[in-house]
Amino acid sequence: MSIELEQVPALVVIDLQSGIVGQPAAHPIDQVIRNSADLAEAFRAKGLPVVLVNVDATAPGRTERSKALGRSGPQSLPAEATVLVPELNQQPSDITVTKRTFGAFLSTDLDAKLKGAGANQIVLTGVSTTSGVESTARSAYELGYHVAFVLDAMTDGNAEAHEASVKHQFPKLGELGTTAEVLEALAAR
Repeated sequence: MSIELEQVPALVVIDLQSGIVGQPAAHPIDQVIRNSADLAEAFRAKGLPVVLVNVDATAPGRTERSKALGRSGPQSLPAEATVLVPELNQQPSDITVTKRTFGAFLSTDLDAKLKGAGANQIVLTGVSTTSGVESTARSAYELGYHVAFVLDAMTDGNAEAHEASVKHQFPKLGELGTTAEVLEALAAR
């Protein structure tokens, strides 16, 4: 495992928001938040793009899960549930994206914003590994971005599902590494 940083990598933090971080997680959410916040600070210090993504609704498609919950159509989250965690220390220079699907690219202007910033790589953190992170990675890869997964800065509600993504899907989409490795690579610039 190792992550090679491109000339303009962008940190993309998925769904570290008040309505999600309190849900059960396979790994300690405090560590995921702390590592993501440390990475955001380091990216900002180097003048590199930081993207903070939140979700405020579900996609409109019908699923087995939505049927089991007695829901049809898109579901909106209360505004207070969409607030990013304060540890991320959101800055005016950050790119913010609100999504209504699992991934951060579909139906948002994230691709245009990243291209405008000159980014050709995304470094992913956040929740959940199997939904928001993996969906964003798949789109990024298909759009031609280099993708890097910071494994100790992400988690999922299901440990087995998290491990399946890490073991079987992520190696097909990008590089895997740790917060310490990315911080070291940034410090060496």
